[in-house]
Amino acid sequence: MRHLRFPVAATRAGMVAEQVVRVFWPFWTVVFLILAPLMMGWQDLVPLELFWGGAVVSVIAFLATLGWGIRRFRMPTRSEALERVDAAMPGRPIAAIADRQAIGSGDAASEAVWQAHMARMAERTKQARPIEPDLRISDRDPYGLRFVALLFFVAALMFGSLFRVTSVGEIVAGSEQTLATGPVWEGWVEPPAYTGKPSIYLNDVPAGPLRVPEGSQITLRLYGEVGALTVAETVSGRVGEVGSASDAQQEFDVMQSGTLTISGGTDTTWEVTAIDDTAPSVELTGPIEADAMGEMSQPFTAYDDYGVEFGTATITLDLAQVDRRHGLTIDPDPIAPLVLDLPMPFTGDRSDFDEFLIDNLSKHPLANMPVTLQFEVIDAAEQTGMTPAEPMILPGRRFFQPFAKAVIEQRRDLMWSKANAGRVNQILRAVSHRPEGLFSNETTYLRLRTIIRRLDNFKEVGLTDEVQDEVVEALWELAIQLEDGRLADARERLRRAQERLAEAMRDGASDEEIAELMQELREATDDYLRMLAEEAEPNDGTDQADSGQQGQQMGMDELQALMDRIEELMQEGRMAEAQELMEQLNQMMENMRVTQGEGGDGPPSPGEQSMQDLADTLREQEELSDDSFSDLQDQFNPGQQDQQGQQGQQPGQPGQQGQEPGQQPGQQGNEGSNPSQGGQQGRGQGVGEDSQSGEQRGDGAGGEGDQRSLAERQQALREELQRQRDGLPNLGGESGETARQSLERAEGAMEGAEDALREGDLAEAIDRQAEAMDALRNGMRELGQAMAENQNAEPGQGSEQGEASGSPVPGQRDPLGREMGNTGQLGTDQELLGNGDINRRAEELLDEIRRRSAEQRRPEIERDYLRRLLDQF
Repeated sequence: MRHLRFPVAATRAGMVAEQVVRVFWPFWTVVFLILAPLMMGWQDLVPLELFWGGAVVSVIAFLATLGWGIRRFRMPTRSEALERVDAAMPGRPIAAIADRQAIGSGDAASEAVWQAHMARMAERTKQARPIEPDLRISDRDPYGLRFVALLFFVAALMFGSLFRVTSVGEIVAGSEQTLATGPVWEGWVEPPAYTGKPSIYLNDVPAGPLRVPEGSQITLRLYGEVGALTVAETVSGRVGEVGSASDAQQEFDVMQSGTLTISGGTDTTWEVTAIDDTAPSVELTGPIEADAMGEMSQPFTAYDDYGVEFGTATITLDLAQVDRRHGLTIDPDPIAPLVLDLPMPFTGDRSDFDEFLIDNLSKHPLANMPVTLQFEVIDAAEQTGMTPAEPMILPGRRFFQPFAKAVIEQRRDLMWSKANAGRVNQILRAVSHRPEGLFSNETTYLRLRTIIRRLDNFKEVGLTDEVQDEVVEALWELAIQLEDGRLADARERLRRAQERLAEAMRDGASDEEIAELMQELREATDDYLRMLAEEAEPNDGTDQADSGQQGQQMGMDELQALMDRIEELMQEGRMAEAQELMEQLNQMMENMRVTQGEGGDGPPSPGEQSMQDLADTLREQEELSDDSFSDLQDQFNPGQQDQQGQQGQQPGQPGQQGQEPGQQPGQQGNEGSNPSQGGQQGRGQGVGEDSQSGEQRGDGAGGEGDQRSLAERQQALREELQRQRDGLPNLGGESGETARQSLERAEGAMEGAEDALREGDLAEAIDRQAEAMDALRNGMRELGQAMAENQNAEPGQGSEQGEASGSPVPGQRDPLGREMGNTGQLGTDQELLGNGDINRRAEELLDEIRRRSAEQRRPEIERDYLRRLLDQF
C-alpha cells in the first residue's frame, strides 16, 4: 500500500540511526579523545617516546572500536520497519490485512463480516506514522564516557586549533623530513590577566599590524636545527641579559611599540603596537554632607580603562587653618594622617562607578578640625590617580548641651597635646567645684571626679599613650551621658527589647516567651518615655525627633493597645502581621514627641476647634444611636431589658456612670440594655429617660433637665452640625471640598433619622444614624487631610491638624470589632469595656450579635437589623 511507504521508510532510517549509535559510540568516543590533545598541541610538548606510545594506543583503540562496530552493525530490513509501525497501532492492522479467512469461507454472511473487517483494518492503516528511534545508550555507557570525550573535544575547539593536528605528520616523518621541509615555530601572546583579553596564537595571525596591551608576554618556540630560525624584536626594550636569537624557547614582555620578526625560510614580521594602560582617575562629585550625629557622606566617581583595584581617602590636619586659641595655642603632638579605604563595587564593572564614602569620625582627634581630604585610586598595573587636596572641616558629632560641649572641648585639647593635661585638669576641677545644676545625677559627677583623679595620678610624670587614650574615652562617654542623660541607656534597652522580640517572631517562640518578651518591651518603653518626658523642655526640640511630623501626639494607652495587638497576633501565629505592627511601633518610637501639659502651648486654631466640635457631635450621634437601639430592644424584650436595668443599679448607689449632678437615680432606667456598651457616660444629655421616649415621641414633650425625645435630640444634633458646617475654616483643595460634601450628607442622614424617629420607625432611624456617623467620620478624615495639605502649602502659618487628626492605633477595634478609622472617635466617652482585654471583649460582643441574629424566636425586624449590622461592619 502506497500510503505506508513514507512511515516505513522513515522508521527504517531511524532504526539505522539506532544501530549506528549503539554500535559505533565507542568509535567516535575514541576519535574525540584522540583529536582533543592533538588540537591542543600536546604532541609538541610531550617527549617523543611518550608521543609514540600514545600513538600506538590510539591506533589500536581506533581499529578495535571500528571493527567492533562493523561486526555488530546489522542493517534493518523493511519487514522489521513495517512490523514496528504495525506494533505502534491498535489491533496491528497491517498484519491483519495480510491474514486469510480460515473458517466459514463458503458462507456468504461470514465472508461479508470478513470483508467488513478487512475494510476496517485497511482504513486503520492510513493512520500509520513514523516511529521515533530510541537513541538512548545509557545502558551501554553507564559511566558517561561519551560525554567526557565530547567535553574534551569541545574544549579543544574553543581553545585549540585544527592546524595543530598537522604537526603530527611532521613528527611521524622524522627529523630528516623536517629538515627537508624547513624549520617550524609556534608563538603565543598572553595579555595581562587584569585586562581580561584572550590569548593570541601567533601562527593564526598573518604578518602585519598587531595591537596588544602593554605588558603582554610573548612566548616563542623554535623547532628544527639550531640556528635555522632566529627572532628579532624591538618591543621588549631589553638592554642586558638578552639571550641568543636562535634559542629554542624565548619569552619577553611587550613594553613598547616595535617590530617582531621570525627569520628562517620565509620571514614573518609583525608591527606590534603596545596599547598603553592609562592611569585611573577619581573625582569628588559633590560636597561632603553630615548629620547631627557626625556621620559624613562624600560622593565620588572613579574610572579606569581596565578597572580600579582599590582606593584610599587621606585626611590630613590643615594646621595653618586651625584657630590657635585656648588649648590649641601650643604645638600639637604628631597626628598621623587618617587613611580610609574607599568602598568598591562588590559586583559589576569597576572601570566606571559612583560610590559614597560613609563614616563617623566623631571620636577621632581631627573631628571638627580643619583638614584636607584627598582621594587616591590604584589600578592593577599599580598606576595611581588622585584628587587635589580639598580643604574642609571634618564632620563630627554636634553637642548642644553647654556642659557637654565644654567636656568635648577639653577632650579635644587633651588629644591635641599631652601637655594640655594640667590645663584640662584645672578646668575640670573648676567645673566640679560647684556641681549644682550641672549634673543630672550623681553618676555623671562621679565619672568626672574619677577622670580628675586619673589626671592627678600622672600630673608629675606626664601622660602615657595608654592613659591618654583611657582619659579621652572617659571624657567622650561623659559628654554623651551629659548630652543624652539617661535617655541613651533607655533607648538602647528599648532597642534590645525590640530586637529580641523580632528574633522571637522569626524563630517562633512559645506563648510564655512571647509574654515575657512583651513585658520586657513594655517596661523598656515606659522607661524610655518617662526619661524622654523628664528631659523634654518647652519649645526645645533638642531631644525630640525632627521628623517633620509636628502635630502628631501619642498617648500611653495607644502604645499599650498596639503592643497588646502585637502580642495577640504572635500568640495566634500571625507573625507577618505582628512584624508589620512591630515596624510601625519602631517608627512611632523614632518619631516620638513628648509635650508638657494637655492643652498645648496656646489656644486651638480654627481647624482644631472644628475637629473637636465634630468629634463631640460624632460621639453624641453614637450615643443617640445606642439609645435608639435600646428602645428597639425594649419594644420586643421589655422584661429582659428591665432585668438588665435592675442589674445595672445596685442598692445603695445613688449615682451611675454618666449621671449629671442633680439627676435622680430613677433616670437611669435602661442603660444596661445596649449590647455594645456596658454603661453610658453622658455629656449633659441624660439617656435614662429613653424608657419613656415611646410616650414622648408623639407629642414631643420634654421633662425636667434634658428629658427630650429621641427625635428632639436628633434635631438638636442636626442643627449643631449645620452650625459647625457653616463655621468651617476656608480650606481649599479637593480634600476640603470632599469634607464639606461629607458633612452635608451627614446632615441629610440626620434629618432622615429625625423623621423616622417621629414616625416611630426605629430600624429605619438606626440605619440613617449609621449613615450619618459614616459621613461624619469621612468628613473629619478629609478635613484633617485638608488641614495637613494647607500646613504643607503654608509652613509658616502653623499646624491646624491638631489632636483630632492623630494617627489611629493599628489593629484597634471598636466594641463591634470594626477597624478604627483614620480620624474621629469611636463610641462614647464612657468606659465600655472596663479594664479587660479590649480586642477580646470586642470579639465577644461581635459573637453575641451573631448569636442573637441566629435565634429564631426573636422578632424578624430585630433579626433583620442585626443581620444588616453584621453585613455593614
